[in-house]
Amino acid sequence: MVVAFPMADGLSVIPASVVRNLSDKLYEKRKNAALEVENIVKQLTVAGDHDKITAVINLLTNEFTFSPQANHRKGGLIGLAAATVGLTSEAAQHLEQIVPPVLNSFSDLDGRVRYYACEALYNIAKVVRGDFIVFFNQIFDALCKLSADSDPNVQSAAHLLDRLVKDIVTDSDQFSIEEFIPLLRERMNVLNPYVRQFLVGWITVLDSVPDIDMLGFLPDFLDGLFNMLSDSSHEIRQQADSALSEFLQEIKNSPSVDYGRMAEILVQRAASPDEFTRLTAITWINEFVKLGGDQLVPYYADIFGAILPCISDKEEKIRVVARETNEELRAIKADPAEGFDIGAILSIARRELSSEWDATRIEALHWISTLLDRHRAEVLSFLNDIFDTLLKALSDLSDEVVLLVLEVHACIAKDPQHFRQLLVYLVHNFRVNNSLLEKRGALIVRRLCVLLDAERVYRELSTILEGESDLDFASVMVQALNLILLTSSELSDLRDLLKQSLVNAAGKDLFLSLYASWCHSPMAIISLCLLAQTYQHASSVIQSLVEVDINVKFLVQLDKLVHLLETPIFVYLRLQLLEPGRYIWLLKALYGLLMLLPQQSAAFKILRTRLKTVPSYSFSGEQLKQTSSGNPYSQINFMQSGSQISHDGDMNEDSRSVHNGINFASRLQQFDLIQQQHRVHSKSQAQSRYGSTSSTKEVRRPEEPRRPSPVPDMSRAPSRSSRRGPGQLQL
Repeated sequence: MVVAFPMADGLSVIPASVVRNLSDKLYEKRKNAALEVENIVKQLTVAGDHDKITAVINLLTNEFTFSPQANHRKGGLIGLAAATVGLTSEAAQHLEQIVPPVLNSFSDLDGRVRYYACEALYNIAKVVRGDFIVFFNQIFDALCKLSADSDPNVQSAAHLLDRLVKDIVTDSDQFSIEEFIPLLRERMNVLNPYVRQFLVGWITVLDSVPDIDMLGFLPDFLDGLFNMLSDSSHEIRQQADSALSEFLQEIKNSPSVDYGRMAEILVQRAASPDEFTRLTAITWINEFVKLGGDQLVPYYADIFGAILPCISDKEEKIRVVARETNEELRAIKADPAEGFDIGAILSIARRELSSEWDATRIEALHWISTLLDRHRAEVLSFLNDIFDTLLKALSDLSDEVVLLVLEVHACIAKDPQHFRQLLVYLVHNFRVNNSLLEKRGALIVRRLCVLLDAERVYRELSTILEGESDLDFASVMVQALNLILLTSSELSDLRDLLKQSLVNAAGKDLFLSLYASWCHSPMAIISLCLLAQTYQHASSVIQSLVEVDINVKFLVQLDKLVHLLETPIFVYLRLQLLEPGRYIWLLKALYGLLMLLPQQSAAFKILRTRLKTVPSYSFSGEQLKQTSSGNPYSQINFMQSGSQISHDGDMNEDSRSVHNGINFASRLQQFDLIQQQHRVHSKSQAQSRYGSTSSTKEVRRPEEPRRPSPVPDMSRAPSRSSRRGPGQLQL
């Protein structure tokens, strides 16, 4: 059996003149030859001679479209289109031969060949319509490349072909979206603007087809669309935004949406450097939070992490949407059993507490507070992860942030073990961070007193400071606490209780609780005694002071106390001076303070002026005689041994120096002991400084700062460093 070669068969079917004209350099000759081919194929189709039709197609393919000569390739392309037109309804069975060589020509190096390939495929598509779909992916790939062709004529021809293909696809029931999506996803991150326009155009067209579920595949190309929002071309940004707006509307109306996969994309895009992209992403997140329900619970932490930075965005529109979304998210009461990851939320909140923006830090604290309120046990299980960060936040530059941090700390400290832990850590931070005590000490202590009960806070702080080994810090801390106690309106109840120390058991217990730590500062002890109306003991403390105690720091504190005596806080004390015979120890204490002050100081003049106003009529007998002698201080002599008739805050003092169960003699010994420790410490420091400055072997600055001590054990008072506290808060 002899098999005839298709090439020979093709040449036998098509006249030599037609074959010659198909490769002519003139377009008109090629066009006329193509018409001849169309008529020949039409006749063969009527005759049903598909073998010869195949031979013609093979001839056009092998001898022309694959020819090294550009004119041959042009002729082959126009010939294939003509053959398809001649086939009409029979063309479908020959498409496997016709279409591949045309698609191959789309990558031809000659721009005119690529142009004719577009024209040929356009004519082929017009004939076969829906049967064309089997080649859709290859055609789409070719069109995607041609949309960015360097030849504008080729681009124009590709656009015409693209529109026709879209019409065919939208009318076809054979189009497979499942097969198309991987092709689309692969190209979505291309940066070429022409390709981007091409892709957005196809997404929009396919989404408009009712039978094609583009929404179900949105997660596959959503990121690519968001990527286009930052394109340099306004037109592309507009097209991408329009497509996204349409999809968002569909999401709102759809009963079934895969929120999870898209949420991951949106979270990343919310951090985009492009403003428009951030706004669009946060707008989508806002809608997802409203619509997503249980689907979004596992993604709450990621969403929260995207929202917080946007709350402080430089663009107001983004800030508004982010705040609204944050409120929506916080209002949802999700449960850990549903996948709500409290640990992840706390981790993000902790991270955002380091944000440079106040608004973000504030919202992070609101979240911690909300979680404490709803899931206290779970939050406390992560306490070790966030506690240090919360303590550092007490040094925040924003007062609002500090107040919120204190509220969070107070909420945590409702449990006794956490209460002590908070105050121990707080004292530790004050010790290692001088500026924290100086700048925030009063604010922190006052707020904690409001949130956690002032007496409880002061008792615990006093207990911690009682065992403080860093004597310099203990003195400064006590002075700060004493100043807050004397001046803060929040501590008025505490002051009232202390005023009852000699007649009330609760007042006595508080006085004794504070006394041990207050011994670190002579002026704090004197202030405490004046507040507690233990005037005789105040006088005894003043009398016990020695030369080394009366230094510049002491005089500065004394100056402040004298000025405080003139404030409304001590109005009761000034009124008691109307009865000097009854409050003789008060008078003696005040004169003792006067004698410690330099005569040229303003404080001396203030206190002396006050004491000059003390009336003499309340004295009797010898007191009046001594008072009239011009020496008010001499009245003290009358009372020196009169324990039966002396008055000290309306209480008599017996020979054992005991009032309301308070052994003042023992307290004075305690004060002397602690002050002796301070004197030894000061002497040691002075010798150390002298030794270091006189040494020729090593030169360094006095009191070189030591490395801060590690975080102390919560079961006992923290370890101490030798760093001095700030002098500004000294009383």
